[in-house]
Amino acid sequence: MDKVPKIGIPLLILAIAIIVLIAKSAITINSGEAGVLYKTFDGGVVTDEPPLGEGFQIIAPWNKVHIYEVRQQELFEKMKVLSSNGLEIQIDASAWYKPVPDQLGNLHQTLGQDYLDRVIKPAIRSAARSVVGRYTPEQLYSSKRDAIQDEIFTETKKILENQYVFLERVLVRDVTLPVPIKEAIERKLKQEQESLEYEFKLVTAQKQAEERIIQAQGKADANKILSASLTDKILQDKGIEATIKLSESSNSKVIVIGSGDSGLPIILGDQ
Repeated sequence: MDKVPKIGIPLLILAIAIIVLIAKSAITINSGEAGVLYKTFDGGVVTDEPPLGEGFQIIAPWNKVHIYEVRQQELFEKMKVLSSNGLEIQIDASAWYKPVPDQLGNLHQTLGQDYLDRVIKPAIRSAARSVVGRYTPEQLYSSKRDAIQDEIFTETKKILENQYVFLERVLVRDVTLPVPIKEAIERKLKQEQESLEYEFKLVTAQKQAEERIIQAQGKADANKILSASLTDKILQDKGIEATIKLSESSNSKVIVIGSGDSGLPIILGDQ
């Protein structure tokens, strides 16, 4: 077996070194990610340049790249907080967030890749405690779900200001009360509903009674006016008109046999 030429050994070493350098220098950044460059011999974390974008990147082999996901992410949190009267309430909430892409260098330098645990979770928990502490369990159970959701979002966003994180939205998915409190609230709401229904029936019955009184009064007034307007002469004229129409009927055989007390003839027919 032939010996390896002396010149071949340095070339082999050089080739291996080049391969290692290329492997150390080549970075692939996936979709939805960005890279923060750390320069080992030139100032550390780069904060005055845009982060490295998606795709294949070449860096100096002695430098490092820290990868961050810059797409919208979701955090789920179950929190136990106190209401205004000191009762423990469980809030199930979620938050949509992402790092500010052009501030990744500052984010990495001040908070690091575990920024979720360092600032976002504490911020949401603090805001939830503050907001829920303003309301009673009954308000939280019935009518204030949307209000506390908006208030928690507003307060969390205020806490995260200047933290290089963008908070898109906070959603309150569930509010869990202690079972005895929940049952008491449900009984109270049911009683209030029944009371409203009873009051509605009373008002309706009262209105119907008033309408009947008004109608009866109207009929009484009409009869009174009619009675006052009818005289013996008017009644006699009406009787004469009716007698004439009856006598002219083709279906009647009219026989006049005398006159009544009113002076009108008495008419009989065969129909």
